[in-house]
Amino acid sequence: MQYQDAKQKFIQAWGTLGSNWGINKAMAQIHALLIISPDPLTADEIMEELQMSRGNVNMNVRALMDWGIVTKENKVGDRKDYFVADKDVWELARQVSRERRKREIEPIIKVLNQVQAVEGSGKQVEEFKEVTHELKDFSEKVDGVLDKFVKSDQNWFIKLLMKL
Repeated sequence: MQYQDAKQKFIQAWGTLGSNWGINKAMAQIHALLIISPDPLTADEIMEELQMSRGNVNMNVRALMDWGIVTKENKVGDRKDYFVADKDVWELARQVSRERRKREIEPIIKVLNQVQAVEGSGKQVEEFKEVTHELKDFSEKVDGVLDKFVKSDQNWFIKLLMKL
């Protein structure tokens, strides 16, 4: 397989993976391009490579920066912004875990804590309390695992996986 074909195949697969995880396909494709690019890229270069509009590129690069997995760089004497993704796969996984925890796990735990104070009696209320309590316990366990993962180093995590 030639480099250009392999590159396109990877970008498309990463985009599909991203959309399966609930991330915008274009955002995942831009990230894929940046992680395999040896040099930082401008928005124009991203637009050309991926055949995307300026608005789509700008919006998704901003989102990638919000996730903390892409940074903006400037070059002396050049007014353009350049974008680069961290190539450390371990750090990428930890950063995505941090963000997903903040955006998904923490808010549901907060809601589950609030609804535990439901008042009333009867079969529906008891079922509600039981299910939301179990969901809260499960969510807190997932949160604990993510917290350990985010704070861990690669060697510790690999040893843990090997034990499983």
